[in-house]
Amino acid sequence: MGSSHTESFTAEHLALANLFKALGHPARLAIVQALAAHTACICGEFVAVTGLSQATVSQHLNELKSAGLIQGSIQGPKTCYCLAPKALAFLSASIIQLQSPEMLCC
Repeated sequence: MGSSHTESFTAEHLALANLFKALGHPARLAIVQALAAHTACICGEFVAVTGLSQATVSQHLNELKSAGLIQGSIQGPKTCYCLAPKALAFLSASIIQLQSPEMLCC
């Protein structure tokens, strides 16, 4: 089995790959979009948004939280989630850097 050669990449490459990996599932994209559509933290609306079971939604929320894309706070018996501004700023800036004004297409 081959190694991943992660030592060949910068910390920025690894961090960005981690964010894209977390966003690489349609349910997680739907959760991020639902969070982006609200100005306040959301508690428990994700089952309705995704149509998935609570257990599956919890797994997706954990993936997004582990990647640093969302943050949660415990409020009573529920955990409320919101987007992590620093992670989104990093992701956005990295995508913008991919665009070059001189970029020519085939």
